[in-house]
Amino acid sequence: MSGYISEFFGYRAEDNSETALQNTSRQVCPFLSSFCTKALGDKNNRTLSGVCAVRQVSSGSPDVICCPNRIYAENYKMLSTIAQKAFGSEYKLYAGKLAVSKAKEENGAVAVFGHGWGGELPLPKRQGKGSYYVDWILARLDGNGELVEFTAIEVQTIDTTGTYQNARKALIEQRTIEKDTVGLNWENVSKRIIPQIIYKGQVLQREELCRSGLYFVCPKPVYDRVLERLGGKGKLPQFPTQPAAIHFVAYDYVPDISVEDGKIRPLGILEEYCTTVYKVQEAFSAVDLPEQNVYRDAIRRSLYD
Repeated sequence: MSGYISEFFGYRAEDNSETALQNTSRQVCPFLSSFCTKALGDKNNRTLSGVCAVRQVSSGSPDVICCPNRIYAENYKMLSTIAQKAFGSEYKLYAGKLAVSKAKEENGAVAVFGHGWGGELPLPKRQGKGSYYVDWILARLDGNGELVEFTAIEVQTIDTTGTYQNARKALIEQRTIEKDTVGLNWENVSKRIIPQIIYKGQVLQREELCRSGLYFVCPKPVYDRVLERLGGKGKLPQFPTQPAAIHFVAYDYVPDISVEDGKIRPLGILEEYCTTVYKVQEAFSAVDLPEQNVYRDAIRRSLYD
């Protein structure tokens, strides 16, 4: 498996503008307005990665976002978008406790917990060992600063396999795009991502103030692969928003937009599919078995053919 770096320190790998080159030189993440937080290698190698997205070498392969911070472009626009979907109106977002006073001043506000805003809120693990963390909690407060309802967001990009160290070096030193052994870890979709959203969805559907369930936000290729693993839209019934809902949200590069050098590619919601945690669990547990006696037939072919 091999691929390319398609977005580097916030800008297209093909972008040779002064803005893109300076950002690479400074190793800044434009989505966090600080240094890139993604390290390359183990704890002894703290080189900053800078890789936002990769693509495979096969023709027509899309750019796939591999850094969650990329989802937070335009000053965490994704959070405001989901808040409006969940709560039906536009409210300003504030970090944790700060939202209480702001809600009183503005006749309502949204308190944000997660990713350096208001601190993460842990969920208890099974048997009480350790904690699960939902990436984001958005809590709507009324004009008195009282908690009215909340929703949760889980963000997932794609993990990579192989390496992009040589491709990264080429971008750093010559701003040239080179192929490397980087691949996409699709197996992680079924091994880790789906079981986690099932568990978190089950916890949230028992919360009296969580009326819209869980939003699972991911790039379009991850969205497609998750729904495919669950049998596709034809087998996964669609439901309206409810406490047991899981909203699969494809948040990715807005298509058919030409972005000039020195500018960042915009993101937006490309597709959404809402079902329930029960249907996700049922689909994930379903197994498509092969025909009967496949091992017997394989042994006979090996022995006698």
